[in-house]
Amino acid sequence: MQQTVRHMTDNWHLFDLLEQGKVGLSSGYLYTGPKKVLVDTGSALCHEHIVQALNELGLALTDLDYVILTHLHLDHAGGAGVLAKHAPQAQFLCQKRAARHLIDPTRLIVGAGTVYGDDVERLFGEILPVPEKRVRVMADGEKLDIGDRVLQFYDTPGHAKHHLSVWDAQSRLVFTGDTIGIRYVKEYTNWDFELVFPSTSPTDFDPEAVHYSVTKIKELDPHMVCHTHFGPSLASDAFAATLFGVDALATLIKRVYRPDIAWTEVADEIRLHLQAHIRTLGHNIETLDAGPLDLDIELNAKGLLHYEQKRQTNP
Repeated sequence: MQQTVRHMTDNWHLFDLLEQGKVGLSSGYLYTGPKKVLVDTGSALCHEHIVQALNELGLALTDLDYVILTHLHLDHAGGAGVLAKHAPQAQFLCQKRAARHLIDPTRLIVGAGTVYGDDVERLFGEILPVPEKRVRVMADGEKLDIGDRVLQFYDTPGHAKHHLSVWDAQSRLVFTGDTIGIRYVKEYTNWDFELVFPSTSPTDFDPEAVHYSVTKIKELDPHMVCHTHFGPSLASDAFAATLFGVDALATLIKRVYRPDIAWTEVADEIRLHLQAHIRTLGHNIETLDAGPLDLDIELNAKGLLHYEQKRQTNP
């Protein structure tokens, strides 16, 4: 299978994890300087694509020094256990709330089952533990020397409480997982434009925390935001799109919520919002196929509903 590795800047490279066999859905990032670093593994089903990307860059799994997991959602870290078996020297870096679930993924698997039902293994493959001695918790503000530069780690909740972002001051790149929105690229959607839109998937979505995290990252003055879904955006554009979208969705769920509302009704409202938003951006959507976003819209609806139910219970 042809790989999509491309050079970004310095020793940073982007490649397509081909999550669920789909082009442009999930990207991995490889740093090929003195220390070799992978940012996000995708699911276990992405393993062969990591191997292929490394091989294209003249590397192997045994060359990896660090694997950074922005958060534990299965499309970001589900493949960590499989990778650990084949990269025995690599350390796995994560936020403190993520560590115990990386070591023992039992609750992670159960939680995924509540969202994806019986499709967990089909969508994400086998979820294996990472040995405890290989897991390293990165504190908020902690730095990591990778030979020719220093990476700095920041807690960035809003999408997930166990989320961290990674700052490379030398390249002015920040790797934000899903905290600063999802970048829907043409290769994935088949639209003639790209769109950054926030992810509100269950169960940790919190619009106030998103604002906190965006402010925190903006203060670093990055040039580019590197999304896991998919690739880099100009930072100013990503910040603006994320904050606009988060505020709009928080307003939407407050407007439509009632105790007996179904997530499908919330999903319909999100689709209407998306259509209107895309029109305001100047795109003709008469023939827009929103199908590629169906799963994300479902997850966003469920996450918004969970958020509002919690807010109603603890106003």
